Amino acid sequence: MDIQLKANIEIGVCPTHVKFVGGLVPNEDSRLPRDENGELFAIAEMRRLQAMSPVKIDSVQISQFNGTHPEDLAEMYTGLKDLGLIVKIILMVGGANPMDPADEDAVVAQLVEGVNTAKKFDIEEVGSTSLEEWLSGAPRKEGEEFEAAVQQVIKLHKRVYDEAEIADSCLKVWQLEFLRGTEFTTFTDLGRVWQVAKGLNDLIGEKFFKLLVDAAHCGDSNLNIPENEVLIDEIAKSGELGMFHASAKTTRGCLSTDDGWIGAMLAACAKTGELTEVIVELFHHEDDALAGLREAVEGHGTNTLDGRSYTEAVVDGLQEVARRINNLVARGILPAK
Repeated sequence: MDIQLKANIEIGVCPTHVKFVGGLVPNEDSRLPRDENGELFAIAEMRRLQAMSPVKIDSVQISQFNGTHPEDLAEMYTGLKDLGLIVKIILMVGGANPMDPADEDAVVAQLVEGVNTAKKFDIEEVGSTSLEEWLSGAPRKEGEEFEAAVQQVIKLHKRVYDEAEIADSCLKVWQLEFLRGTEFTTFTDLGRVWQVAKGLNDLIGEKFFKLLVDAAHCGDSNLNIPENEVLIDEIAKSGELGMFHASAKTTRGCLSTDDGWIGAMLAACAKTGELTEVIVELFHHEDDALAGLREAVEGHGTNTLDGRSYTEAVVDGLQEVARRINNLVARGILPAK
């Protein structure tokens, strides 16, 4: 039975469950991996999801790696748009630390390349975790060191905004995403990354930089549910609340392993009246790209499929999120279409 969404909210998928290595990351020849039929994995998977999901899928959020062969990038974005999907890009940064002034030029170059690719394909929305280096194991910055890191990250992103001429482009929003402890050590909760978004928006004079609320990262942060709820309300009132990721804490697998965080954080975002887009995101428990995270975090990488394929698990996630949204409408928390 089809599920008709009763609220004016986009529902989409971040297809990380096809794996980064072997699915989304270009190979040594800069070409994107293809399935047995010669089709790019992300396109083939989004078509399967559309065929199986009782919920209409509005959008796809896809990770973009610099250096990918331009023909494959064009095929990726054109192919996803041909499926009727709104395409949103995650700008991937690696091998440099956004908090370190010595790495500023390297990070700026990576982000400018990504933004320029988004502009080339008329993408209106990008996102990133370009706050610090992934799995660095660096000491947590506090006090004056933290304030210096905030200012450095602000400076870096303002350079990207200017050098990529974002103000005169098709881009309408940049979603900043913090990560859980271990993945990051400093920008590990909503309050900390909010300082970056506020500082950037003050500089450019508009609410271009938003905060992505990922239920998994909120659940794995040091803040409890009530503390996150307060922050979400304050962030929304400031005009900086962005998209919502329905993703399960720790396991990053089936949404049934979220221990209540998806429901609580989704409801908190809905109550603000500023929620406009929800993305379902699962990760493959055997992805080689996440081996370091599995080793570092107990419980990450647990097989939560319970006999299903990953496609089926994502479809279940889409149904769960749609039902939650419709019942938020039924309870008067979200306005009906």
